Amino acid sequence: MTTFTAERGPVTPDEMWTVEHPPVYTQGLNCALEPSARSEIPVVKTDRGGQITYHGPGQLVVYVLLDLRRRRLGVKNVVHGLEQAVIDLLAGFDIEAERIDGAPGVYVRDEKVAALGLRVRRGATYHGLSLNVDMDLTPFTRIDPCGYAGLKVTQLRALGVQRPMSTIRNDLVARLRMQIEGPAPSAAARQG
Repeated sequence: MTTFTAERGPVTPDEMWTVEHPPVYTQGLNCALEPSARSEIPVVKTDRGGQITYHGPGQLVVYVLLDLRRRRLGVKNVVHGLEQAVIDLLAGFDIEAERIDGAPGVYVRDEKVAALGLRVRRGATYHGLSLNVDMDLTPFTRIDPCGYAGLKVTQLRALGVQRPMSTIRNDLVARLRMQIEGPAPSAAARQG
């Protein structure tokens, strides 16, 4: 991501990368604390915003590599769009999700289901969001997720969603594109 962002030019296409990481704790720029109960899970310092979080199998991570200047977007617009894409995804499963002021991410009944952490360099974003789909949540108990003591996390499986990761990935990416690019023009509008 850092290399891609550093080498971007004015016409470099924006990209979204989707991955599932092996177990890892990542620390944002604002984090000074390590996980409380050390384990075999490595800790990696990153240059994204935020505190500490956990990534692992069964969690969908989407790296959002956008040229903000070309898209005429601010960071708050991107954060809102990332959150809204997850809220819309969950609404498709009849799950009511929300934002919490001052705590980026998406929550269901005060439990965090998606975390956000961005970095902007040279007018472009990198890093992105993570959505807990069907994973072992135990490593979250060893940290204060996103810097909030006692914050509970949840996942789609616990909310009754039993869909394959590929289905969730495709649906979320489509919703992210809608938030970033807006609705596609209708056929009639394109013709004339």
